[in-house]
Amino acid sequence: ISTYGVDLSSEACRDLGFSSNLLCSSCDLLGQFGLNGIETPCRQCCQEEAHLESRKLFPAFVRSDKPKLFKGLQIKYVRGSDPVLKLLDDNGNISEELSITKWNTDSVEEFLSEKLDRL
Repeated sequence: ISTYGVDLSSEACRDLGFSSNLLCSSCDLLGQFGLNGIETPCRQCCQEEAHLESRKLFPAFVRSDKPKLFKGLQIKYVRGSDPVLKLLDDNGNISEELSITKWNTDSVEEFLSEKLDRL
């Protein structure tokens, strides 16, 4: 890969075998194992510690009792995937898909309050 200074898409990083939770500090360790050849793509796929913290804003909602308040809300964990909300139509087909990577708990709750009925 010869794309210095360009971040790769999460899909491209996944195809290269990198996790969406890859920390840049992990890329620093590659030289110790003779893996200098993958340092560039590692750096294009990694998250700085501060950015990773912002990505972890929504889990507080998922771990709380709040999901139980929304009719029809289902939470599915998909290893290695970024968090998304999928809105389904009456036939169960995906009508809208939104990334919630940078959403905080209040944003998730507010959005769901607008889109779903509360129990």
